[in-house]
Amino acid sequence: MFLALISVCPGLAEQKTTAPELIALAASGSVGLGPAIRKTFSAATLQSGAAWSGHGQDFFFATEAATRPELFIDDAPGPRMSRFETGNLWYAAAKVQPLGTLHSYFYTLGGVRFGGQTDMPVFGPLSYQQSGVPAGTLSPKIVHTSRIYDGMKSEYWVYVPAQYDPKVPAALMVFQDGGGYLDREGMNPALNVIDNLIAQKKIPVMICVFINPGDISAAPGTPTYDFVKRYGDKWKRDLKDSMRSTLYDTVSGRYPRFLRDEVLADVQARYNIRRDAYSRAITGISSGGICSFNAAWQMPDQFSRVITWIGSFVGIQWEEDPSVTEGGQDYPNKILREPKRNIRVWLQDGSHDMTMSWYERRYGNWTLANIHMANALKLAGYDFHFSFGKGTHNGAHGAAEFPAQMIWLWREYDPAITEQSYEMEASEKARPLFLVGIVNREAN
Repeated sequence: MFLALISVCPGLAEQKTTAPELIALAASGSVGLGPAIRKTFSAATLQSGAAWSGHGQDFFFATEAATRPELFIDDAPGPRMSRFETGNLWYAAAKVQPLGTLHSYFYTLGGVRFGGQTDMPVFGPLSYQQSGVPAGTLSPKIVHTSRIYDGMKSEYWVYVPAQYDPKVPAALMVFQDGGGYLDREGMNPALNVIDNLIAQKKIPVMICVFINPGDISAAPGTPTYDFVKRYGDKWKRDLKDSMRSTLYDTVSGRYPRFLRDEVLADVQARYNIRRDAYSRAITGISSGGICSFNAAWQMPDQFSRVITWIGSFVGIQWEEDPSVTEGGQDYPNKILREPKRNIRVWLQDGSHDMTMSWYERRYGNWTLANIHMANALKLAGYDFHFSFGKGTHNGAHGAAEFPAQMIWLWREYDPAITEQSYEMEASEKARPLFLVGIVNREAN
């Protein structure tokens, strides 16, 4: 599935008045508040109850209604809404905690619920640029032409932290759908997190490769082009989306070989990067999530640390390629029956992931697939963590807790060694398997 990894929050227009600025206008009783709200949020989001903006714990909510709406945050009554002058524009400022996780809100009007969102990330200080913390350098976009994928062109960027010393081999982390991580002011400020955690010595100095899905459109007539075109025509997906699925959803060693033998070989020619899997991590979202797990599973000698957000552990590419006999839905059983890989895995998903979609009807339930993955990893004794919330199929939850994910993933890292046998944490060993309960049906 094609997923826009990063966008502005649903109710916030690009580069408009920030939450702290709106809150300050409201506190001062400024006549400029109303125009600032309407400049910042679209009419559609105001009318639908989807307009919000946040910075840290400070949030600003606005909506239109004929009478005073009631605001609820995380299912609890929020602050009383105020009317701007005598019109139908209502607003409220609120403190939303805890930081670094996902929250939700909604309104009621006359006892009827409307508006709101289940995917409202609340970022902690590690997700913002900090005074005194040096920023790294992002390379210009690099375009690579693949041999393994018959002329596919891939865009990627290399991020070099300020602390990088060419004389000292650095760790490595690869990000699928990489362009979605590059906006420091966006809804996934990964670069800020990396800078802050390196400065605090909570993660090692690392070279980061942010790679986008490839484009095969310039190589018509090649085997890869013909396969991707047939797949796209079959399922009514455009060529670029179909290429992404071919890369990310296929359970095989082809994409990991592409990374190892092509992209990372080029990066390693320019930067001093450690070759041990102990010092290498990989991450992605949705199809990029299963892709990242697949890369570590197929090549644990290349990647031993994995973060997956809302991973699509279902059979999207199953039976599309006759040479590939397994799909994403097979991974829980593979974890249980195949030799254990020395990998550390953070899984994240939400209870409303892919609810009643075309994909779910064809491939199964994303949420249950991630729960199945978590239980398989637990039963097989892997060093894993499963973060489960109420979110839908987007990156909000994962982005909010990205600092915690990175600290957990790289915990106890020692640059003096090249390997470690990963063991399940004692706190996880003491906990039971994940159970499933039905909460959206009336009791019989």
